Amino acid sequence: MTIKLWLNGKEITREIDDGKLLIDFLRENGCGSVKRGCETSNCGLCSVIMDDKPVLSCSTLAARANGKHVYTLEGLQKEAIEFGEFLADQGAEQCGFCSPGIVMSVIAMSRELKNPTDEEVSLYLSGNLCRCTGYMGQKRAIRNYLSSRGEK
Repeated sequence: MTIKLWLNGKEITREIDDGKLLIDFLRENGCGSVKRGCETSNCGLCSVIMDDKPVLSCSTLAARANGKHVYTLEGLQKEAIEFGEFLADQGAEQCGFCSPGIVMSVIAMSRELKNPTDEEVSLYLSGNLCRCTGYMGQKRAIRNYLSSRGEK
């Protein structure tokens, strides 16, 4: 099957197997930031943004991306670096394994929600597993990041 999509702003057309997962497609196309973690849609390491919504690429068929705009950290470097500085400032990056998924979720959240409540922030983070922290540093970093952007 042939799919056409925009990956990090660049139009690409590829022939794929019907059962190919989006995570595999992205990694084959140079997106090393998309990590394979649990493979059960529970950790958030494989999070990407597809048509402005966070998507778990380990449980999404690549065919679902046909005609859509998909972004990984490679295509969102400016925003990722900006938020990453807030994570580092709060000591919330620790081992860094979960950071790509959390960064993608926060970027999607900041685009979708204006002045999110603490509950909405927690909901956005709920799909991201971090084994090093209690999420307090991440939540402080998110609040500081949103404040710097003129949000809550």
